[in-house]
Amino acid sequence: MDNCHVIAITNQKGGVGKTTTTLNLGVGLANEGYRVLLIDADPQGSLTVSLGIKNPDELDISLATVMDAVINEKDLSEDAGILHHDEGVDLLPSNIELSGMETGLFNIMSREYVLKGYIETVRKNYDYILIDCMPSLGMMTINALVAADSVIIPSQPSFLSTKGLNLLLHSVSKVKRSINPGLRIDGILLTMVDSRTNNARDIIEALRTGIGQNIRVFETEIPHSVRAVECSLTGESIFSHDRNGKVAAAYEALTKEVEDIERAAKNRSGHDWVR
Repeated sequence: MDNCHVIAITNQKGGVGKTTTTLNLGVGLANEGYRVLLIDADPQGSLTVSLGIKNPDELDISLATVMDAVINEKDLSEDAGILHHDEGVDLLPSNIELSGMETGLFNIMSREYVLKGYIETVRKNYDYILIDCMPSLGMMTINALVAADSVIIPSQPSFLSTKGLNLLLHSVSKVKRSINPGLRIDGILLTMVDSRTNNARDIIEALRTGIGQNIRVFETEIPHSVRAVECSLTGESIFSHDRNGKVAAAYEALTKEVEDIERAAKNRSGHDWVR
């Protein structure tokens, strides 16, 4: 039985903590004993840089390379391009070549399934695969949604950040309806939260009472912290950089929530199978 769970971490708005969440949730899951692959699906390579690869454009093999191999039916080993990080996660890095791949996808058959085609070759080696999506609703993000089993949506508690949620939710719904019927939304994750401000508290309350009626808003809130920003400079997770800090505690709590959601989903599908 395939026990791997693929999560796309996405929001078309930039600067909402997608990369930070992908990295720290990934390491959090690895700390719990899971085999974890992180896929950097953003040509800017922020996740790649945040894991200590300072010059991603110099890499011989990246996500663009393996997607090109899928498109052209070239042989590549399963572990081609995968880098191993000291904190127990694997990384399929990204670089600027992915921009050309994004444009080229429009001209090929079954363009929405290329990333899924790659993931199918490696998912047996992992318990979790987390995809750090680019800040757009372009073809790479659609590929991630088609390849994923579920979606986590990081969002700041600000007017502009929450304003775009409906557009993203519509896109997820469209992919679910037309291409990936098994896709589910694990929840909206509030990031960079400064609960001292009335504005943040009001937006959080509105989200929980509004969208939260139909879509989970994670109990865990990721607090605003300079420590989290510093991690991308040191090439490590918040667990290594500031183990006893409030952000590490929050990502530890998020890890537990994600585990619980997946456990509940597996129990439901198990009961369905029995019936």
